[in-house]
Amino acid sequence: MRGTTTALGTPYPLGLLLPAVFQEDDLLMRFTGAIDLLIAPAISTLDCLAAYVDPALAPPDYLGWLATWVGIELDETWPVEQQRAAITEAVALHRGRGTVGGLRRQLELATGGEVEVLDSGGVSWSVVPVDEPAGQAPPSVQVIARSNKIGLAALEAVVDAAKPAQVVHEVRIEPVSGER
Repeated sequence: MRGTTTALGTPYPLGLLLPAVFQEDDLLMRFTGAIDLLIAPAISTLDCLAAYVDPALAPPDYLGWLATWVGIELDETWPVEQQRAAITEAVALHRGRGTVGGLRRQLELATGGEVEVLDSGGVSWSVVPVDEPAGQAPPSVQVIARSNKIGLAALEAVVDAAKPAQVVHEVRIEPVSGER
């Protein structure tokens, strides 16, 4: 967690911004020096704001907050670099949402391995509204992940969140030999 910083200097000391006659007053200079110590962390944060919103530079404890800005949920068990990659690719992932390619890329980020997505494909339409199109199997997706870094329940949750709601899915994990 983030802690306090002792004796952080400020690039804009308040005492030096006062007229010269006030700068001669020792009490006033000590008072403005104390205020400088209080506001120095805020000035430093504002000076470095670009680093806080860049996934490659943001402190690890800010990544969860940054993820909410781009509309994703991070798994806190992921390594920091995997979390950074997910935030960096969030916009592209949203653009591909509901597509086989978008699902594959999201699962590759989550598993850190190779993922195969098989889609039943096809569309149907009708002039008359009906509950189920006649003679057609419901749309489905089969996911085969080759990774040792994610469990079946976690992978099921990622697939369930990323696929369209009406699509039935089946998930399988094939362990990769020699990887841990």
